[in-house]
Amino acid sequence: MESRAILDMSLTSDAAEFVRFCHRRRRVAWPELYDEMCLVASRGLFRGWGPGELADHGVVLSLFGCTSLAMLVHRVLEADGVRPPKVVLLARRPSGRESDEDEAVDCRRTLVRALGMA
Repeated sequence: MESRAILDMSLTSDAAEFVRFCHRRRRVAWPELYDEMCLVASRGLFRGWGPGELADHGVVLSLFGCTSLAMLVHRVLEADGVRPPKVVLLARRPSGRESDEDEAVDCRRTLVRALGMA
């Protein structure tokens, strides 16, 4: 059995430093900051790390990681004195669907609704 390391998602973690790096490059809030994070990861601009290395440090740039990443962004920006818009996570409605793709779509819809973009 493979053991998984416990990821440090504190405000001093590598994930938090990645959020700060991306926010310094483009001073926007979530979800626009997510686009900047994807760009930075695709080009390896933060310590030469791509999406795989960032995932090892808790930054999962997929729909499955959106909720935890949005919460980390909110905590980091708030701690740094930036007033991010309030993120409200809505409870998921039971759908009866089993597919992982369906869960990812539901996660995205919930996040978009929570951010008031729908």
